[in-house]
Amino acid sequence: MLGEYRISGRRAADISASIERAVGAGELQPGQLLPPMRELAERLGVNPNTVAAAYRTLRERGVIETAGRRGSRVRPAPATTGREHFRVDVPEGVRDLAQGNPDPTLLPALAAAFAAAAAEGDRAPVLYGDTPVEPELARIARAGLDADGVPDGPLAVVSGALDGVERVLAAHLKPGDTVAVEDPGWGRTLDLVPALGLRTVPVGVDDEGPCAQDVRRALEAGARALIVTDRAQNPTGAAVSSARARALRAVLREHPETLLIEDDHGHGIVDVPLHPLAGVTRYWAFVRSAAKAYGPDLRLALLTGDAVTVDRVRGRHRLGPGWVSRLMQRALVRLWADGAVDTAQVAASYGRRRDALIEALERRGVAACGRSGMNVWVPVPDETGAVARLLHAGWAVAPGARFRLDAPPGVRVTVSTLVDGEIERLADAIASALGPAPARSYD
Repeated sequence: MLGEYRISGRRAADISASIERAVGAGELQPGQLLPPMRELAERLGVNPNTVAAAYRTLRERGVIETAGRRGSRVRPAPATTGREHFRVDVPEGVRDLAQGNPDPTLLPALAAAFAAAAAEGDRAPVLYGDTPVEPELARIARAGLDADGVPDGPLAVVSGALDGVERVLAAHLKPGDTVAVEDPGWGRTLDLVPALGLRTVPVGVDDEGPCAQDVRRALEAGARALIVTDRAQNPTGAAVSSARARALRAVLREHPETLLIEDDHGHGIVDVPLHPLAGVTRYWAFVRSAAKAYGPDLRLALLTGDAVTVDRVRGRHRLGPGWVSRLMQRALVRLWADGAVDTAQVAASYGRRRDALIEALERRGVAACGRSGMNVWVPVPDETGAVARLLHAGWAVAPGARFRLDAPPGVRVTVSTLVDGEIERLADAIASALGPAPARSYD
């Protein structure tokens, strides 16, 4: 049942740690059946209640799942391995459209901004006990949020969008609580939620964002939180429209105790307006990342929300890292002040590539979607086959398994670095990959 791996430990914490280590190392595979609790207890010489407690911890952490008398198994995509388990290894010479990175040529040069920030730090060093948010950053950020209709609220700075999402979830929820998530959705979020001991319930997504009826069903079934990507949804490119925002606000008004988290990681690379949902529920948070427009290594995002939520995030942050580097914050202020990124040009560049690929696929009878951002989502009948055929044809795309719970199969194509001469050839390859497998001759 377990091959060569032997579970060890005499305390519940040791037993659960032994299993989790094996899952993380790949010694226990997704879907692998674990021993019945009484059998493992006898083998380890412990009380069955000790094993039951260990399995309960693993369920809450999202490592295993239990199906009654059918026993406990390692989750198909356990939190400790992550969905990067589904990544494509790109051979030399294959065009890589799988990684989801922005176009490096559209990212700003950082040297001058960091030099200016460092010089300011030399003049006025940031010391323990100083304010964690750069005042000028807060001023500019608040003006931008006001212009986009995001409700007024205190500001915090976190280390990227996912860090903000994690801190807000941890500030309000307890293990076993359910979170409504987009499906397809950002794979890191789909991993993070069970890693926190929370449960996921999928919500369908179309071009206009999360489907209101799916959100209603999830909240009526007891989901305590909802995570929404406002624009440049990963992997589908969805963007919440004005009409969809009205429908979602109406649903949220029926469930005012829902924790609402909005992720605007596409800010700076999109040309569609923001239609925020914030302010309808008692607890809410809005996270705006700088990574897509200014560089993935700029691990900085702004977080606003209701006073209780932001205070909890700030308090927990103080107990850990304390603050996000003011040097980093000052560099971003300088980039903003210098207009280092022409957001309209960046959005138009991604939009041209995205629209050109979608139109080329449409001419070949292939449906695809991508309303905003740098990704195009292509539904496919056979995900594994499509990825393999495209790889053989010289194109690496991301398998939809990295982004799905219950949604139908698909592949994600990142268009950020595509050039005009590649689009027709890529569309031909995708159309061919979606067709029937070539017949084999055994003559």
